[in-house]
Amino acid sequence: MSNLPWLSQYPAGVAADIDLDDYPSMAALLEEAVARFGERIAFHQFGVDLSYRQLEEHSARLAAYFQKDLRLNPGDRIALMLPNALQHPIAMFAALRAGLTVVNVNPLYTAPELANLIKDSGARAIVVMEVSAATLEQALASVAIEHVIVARVAEMQSFPRSILVDYVVRKKKKLVPHWTIPGAIAFKTAMTARPAAAFTRPALNRDTRAFLQYTGGTTGEPKGAVLTHGNVLADVLIFAEWVQPVFRESGEITLVALPLYHVAALVCQCLVSLHLGTRCVLVMNPRDIPSLVKDFATHRPTVFGGLNTLFTALMNNEDFAALDFSSLRSTFGGGTATQPAVADRWQKLTGTPVVEAYGLSEAAGAVTANPVTQTAFEGTIGVPLPSMRIEIRDERGAAVGAGTPGEICVAGPVVMQGYFNRPEETAHAIGADGFFSTGDIGVMDERGVIRIVDRKRDMILVSGFNVYPNEVEGVLFRHPGILEVAVVGVVDEQSGETPVAFVVKKEPRLTEADVIEFARTSLTAYKVPKHVVFVNDLPKTPVGKVLRRQLRDRLNV
Repeated sequence: MSNLPWLSQYPAGVAADIDLDDYPSMAALLEEAVARFGERIAFHQFGVDLSYRQLEEHSARLAAYFQKDLRLNPGDRIALMLPNALQHPIAMFAALRAGLTVVNVNPLYTAPELANLIKDSGARAIVVMEVSAATLEQALASVAIEHVIVARVAEMQSFPRSILVDYVVRKKKKLVPHWTIPGAIAFKTAMTARPAAAFTRPALNRDTRAFLQYTGGTTGEPKGAVLTHGNVLADVLIFAEWVQPVFRESGEITLVALPLYHVAALVCQCLVSLHLGTRCVLVMNPRDIPSLVKDFATHRPTVFGGLNTLFTALMNNEDFAALDFSSLRSTFGGGTATQPAVADRWQKLTGTPVVEAYGLSEAAGAVTANPVTQTAFEGTIGVPLPSMRIEIRDERGAAVGAGTPGEICVAGPVVMQGYFNRPEETAHAIGADGFFSTGDIGVMDERGVIRIVDRKRDMILVSGFNVYPNEVEGVLFRHPGILEVAVVGVVDEQSGETPVAFVVKKEPRLTEADVIEFARTSLTAYKVPKHVVFVNDLPKTPVGKVLRRQLRDRLNV
């Protein structure tokens, strides 16, 4: 117990370790879910239900098409450039069941970004939503791919609603730019070309590659984290074990607003929900806040996952504030630190605390979380999840004691096999002892509870003192005149670096002096921003993480 102090924080009934022997592959996980939940609804979108049995049927038919018509072989890579649409789980499970490696692609990628990813991954095929087809067409000018399958928003609808949806998407909202890709295949054509019986099951095991999960690239060139069926299975079963004290089998409705191409939503929401018989309502565009508010009102979710910027955007919507939240039982936060002021507002409005979790693409999802039974926001990332081993290490790689900051290092069945075709970077990231160096700085207390201090590369060094942007942002977030804030370091002749705050105003009369004076009331002098830059908005990834690098670039122009 002394080596694993966090076990004392586990809710009653949660196991310390997870047995993975019941499931040899992700295909087996789906088949077991279908056997248990059959005709129950697995996914819902735009009035269309997809049952567990339909998911199995459709994915088997599409897998047969991959095998027999496209001649894709086990181990081949297939890219999925899809938003949260019903086609995503169908295509994903078709690929996994056929032994293919799924390459998740951000649908908002530019043509050069997409071309680089296709080249790096060596994908032989891609499934793309029609709204992104023009981008793919541009990318194909510089890179080749053998097979293109194009999905349409309306194709999962029944007639005549499909005609209406198609009209709205194409004509009214004009979401589909003109595109021409010779030989492109319609998704529905591919999905219905062959019977499910034509699918041939390949030999799969926990060592079979499942995903190339590319890191976001916000801090450098994107790299593909190689995740096996075993890695993903482990995180599904671990997180399912963690939430079992409050989750009711087949009794939850999960509103999935975070994108499925991101590992957190894919594993901890989509796949965990599938395993537990939960209905997932897919949100195609979470940036459309009015539509997301309507989804809350219509579907009355019991489970919601978000992050700081999404919580803030929802709470700033008057219609959201007027909703009845009596159905909401659990709210999960992650992806980036949830500020205490935001979490406090959320709990006061919805009645549920934000349960913060922490994870990485390189670890197939979550590796720590707060207990789901907590009654208030803790401001930490919680404790290591079952079967995880976490150490806080210094720059020499030695474990540090409780209360001492260091790099968070993770070991366990979820840790990736390495970066695709990058042996040197893999060796740098994963030590001989199996621990993955996350690049995040944290502190573990004597109970095993971990608090994120900041990203190692985001730390600001002021006259030899470490300044962590998250800490400064947490203070400034409490100012009633500030809507959003991000802090970065800029070169300073005297101190080496100095903090600069980028602020989105809530109160138009807010001044730079107001912000700096407010910071001085709670921060040591060297942590106080020397300058304040007012902006209309902060640059963010599609997941909602602030792009600090872009902010630093603005200052260096």
